[in-house]
Amino acid sequence: MIQQSTLTFSQLYETDETAWLDAMVERIQQERWDELDYSHLGEYLSDRARRDRREVKSRLTTLLAHVLKWVHQPDHRSRSWRGTILEQQQELSDLVSVGVLRNHAETVLTDAYAKAVERAAVETGLAVETFPSECPYVLEQLLSPNFPAD
Repeated sequence: MIQQSTLTFSQLYETDETAWLDAMVERIQQERWDELDYSHLGEYLSDRARRDRREVKSRLTTLLAHVLKWVHQPDHRSRSWRGTILEQQQELSDLVSVGVLRNHAETVLTDAYAKAVERAAVETGLAVETFPSECPYVLEQLLSPNFPAD
């Protein structure tokens, strides 16, 4: 384990991000504002926001691809597909319950759908033209526990 006291915050940020976060949390809780590593805090928060947005879009794309497979290949439905749909619904529901990430999910739905169509076409062997050209679903519908119907 790296000794925090022997490293500057800049070095700690580069070598052990978790220890650096712990150090920042400690200083915030103690209201030691002048000791915060503001430049790296800004970088970290910006990276975290990008990561969250990327995760929402990735999960939305995966959910849509499995929904498309479910709808367009009813004879191939499996518990695995249903499990993936449920997992993505649950994880997305947690991520987009309110706020910025919900708005982001609604904003990227069209692009996620286009990627999902490509993925579903490759995985099913169906032509891209088999699938609707525009996303036929809204976010609320995709996150509904009873969607898609059997």
